[in-house]
Amino acid sequence: MKKKQSLAAPLLWTAAACIFTLLVRFVDVKAIGPLDSKVGFAKINKAFAKLIGVHRYFYLLTEILGILAILTAVFFAVTGLVQLIKRKSFQKVDRRLYVLGAFYVILLLIYVFFEKVVINYRPVLENGALAASYPSSHSMIAVFLFGAAIPLWRYYLKNETLLQVAVIMCAVFLVLTVIGRLISGYHWLTDIAGGVLIAAALLFWHEFAQKKWG
Repeated sequence: MKKKQSLAAPLLWTAAACIFTLLVRFVDVKAIGPLDSKVGFAKINKAFAKLIGVHRYFYLLTEILGILAILTAVFFAVTGLVQLIKRKSFQKVDRRLYVLGAFYVILLLIYVFFEKVVINYRPVLENGALAASYPSSHSMIAVFLFGAAIPLWRYYLKNETLLQVAVIMCAVFLVLTVIGRLISGYHWLTDIAGGVLIAAALLFWHEFAQKKWG
């Protein structure tokens, strides 16, 4: 019974992400994008795109925040490598780092999947060409990498002040990335929502996996 309860949230968020993706792919699909590219939830997406416009500085801000998210992942990868060198055994490396690493791989596979299976294209051209837009990879990556880092900071940072700073920075960077990407105009509204939903599902699975194997 306990196991079923712990699986409820991951399964629910996964179902929500999958259903939302299908809806974006098939509901109210119209050619409202550049070069007459088709976009789901056309009425909502078109209205929101018209409302916010395009702001390149917010786009550049999220590019920087994306690098910080990657550096967060690199920190934990280096932590695992240092443990391996010091302890001289793969078995003595913290299992929570193996779990986290596995989810990094899953995140990468999802990113590659949506680069190949295009749901819709961006509302702006990229170097004069169409670019895959769903889900917002920056939103998805930032939400997962910063979100997954928070419970691990609580384990690895013993200094309470440093811990609070790290947790607050992760939370702030996560929110700024999503908001920045949203109002940059480089994605449709549904791209951002899809990225957040997928990342949320991954975070709940990560939490479940850490409790079970970490």
